[in-house]
Amino acid sequence: MTPDSFYDGGKYCNHNKAIKYVNNMIINGAKIVDIGGESTRPGSIPISEQEELDRVIPIIEKIHTRFDILISIDTSKAIVMKEAEKAGAHIINDIRSLQEPNALETAAQSNLPICIMHMIGTPQTMQQKIPKYKNIISDIKNYLKQQIKRCELAGINKNRLIIDPGFGFSKNVIHNYQLLSNLYQLKTLQLPILIGISRKSMIGNILKIPANERLIGSIACATIAAMQLINIIRTHDIKETYQAIKIAHTVISNQKNYKNE
Repeated sequence: MTPDSFYDGGKYCNHNKAIKYVNNMIINGAKIVDIGGESTRPGSIPISEQEELDRVIPIIEKIHTRFDILISIDTSKAIVMKEAEKAGAHIINDIRSLQEPNALETAAQSNLPICIMHMIGTPQTMQQKIPKYKNIISDIKNYLKQQIKRCELAGINKNRLIIDPGFGFSKNVIHNYQLLSNLYQLKTLQLPILIGISRKSMIGNILKIPANERLIGSIACATIAAMQLINIIRTHDIKETYQAIKIAHTVISNQKNYKNE
């Protein structure tokens, strides 16, 4: 519901268009719809609590009333988390890992699953000075372990958590592909894994194409993630991604059957 997201900014700010899009998402295989009111692309400008509430709460209420689908609220603001839960949201998706004022306490008081993400810095600063990782996978795991511990100390049971390694957040192109090729290593944290890789610049930088031409690259990345049994893949292209994942999972299941014979 943002006018300035990197790919589909402004497309679905109109509620009728948004409702139609959600209906198409469900038809094409989506299990979760992620609603956000504030862009988190590199260099994005923060908005006020009230503006974010005005953008997301009415559409969450409409989706919750009309559709049988899980609703994720993409926010870092405590008041938005609280009001979104009242409106019908089922999941909190926070790229800042509950580090904004009162977010941790609000999440702890709710009963919702929570997705926490790896990011060093903020959306405004994260790509200005990329961290020098000793080992991208180990460093991400250590960061997430710290956030998991912080959540547990606040009274959030670990089984409520989902982890996101944060493709494109405080990472360069090489970091992103090192992460993509080793996603399976995050399984040792024993939590569901969510990734958002669709149409991102890591694809454009390799293929030298704009976001509106990155469908095939996005499907390739989603398939690589699916082959590593990543639990949730966030995408702009539901039908194509769903089909690719279904093929990937069929391949995996037949590999297992073959090995067991």
